[in-house]
Amino acid sequence: MIWKKNIDLEAVNALCKNSMVEFLEIRFTSIGDDSLEAVMPVSHKTCQPFGLLHGGAGAVLAETVGSIAGNYACGADYSCLGLDLNINHIRAVKIGDTVRAVAKPVHIGNTVQVWQIDSFDGRNRQVNTARLTLAVRRHMHLQEGK
Repeated sequence: MIWKKNIDLEAVNALCKNSMVEFLEIRFTSIGDDSLEAVMPVSHKTCQPFGLLHGGAGAVLAETVGSIAGNYACGADYSCLGLDLNINHIRAVKIGDTVRAVAKPVHIGNTVQVWQIDSFDGRNRQVNTARLTLAVRRHMHLQEGK
């Protein structure tokens, strides 16, 4: 198991209140030994003018799932900040569908983490693939005591 902090779905979903994550209706649905999953509806909030999933919304989903996973996979005195997100869009998704993102670690280090996030439509066809690099840092309030 990769989780170094206590992780449960209720706490993860509560963490996302009053943020873009809540606005886009992203909801975490599954925690595995080495994965974290969330879903997002393709709606007027997440589509582009042609009624398809907006690439930026897909990127928000990927970065959200990867960043949350990274923060639960580092020690109690540490948190992660995004350094780079690369995403390739593979398939269009129409309004009314749901996208499911699955984050799995490629590398969990003391200073850098790399996550692979793959997203799928309601028929389990791959929609996009993303690679997220995170910096691991001590919490700011702990650094002030130096």
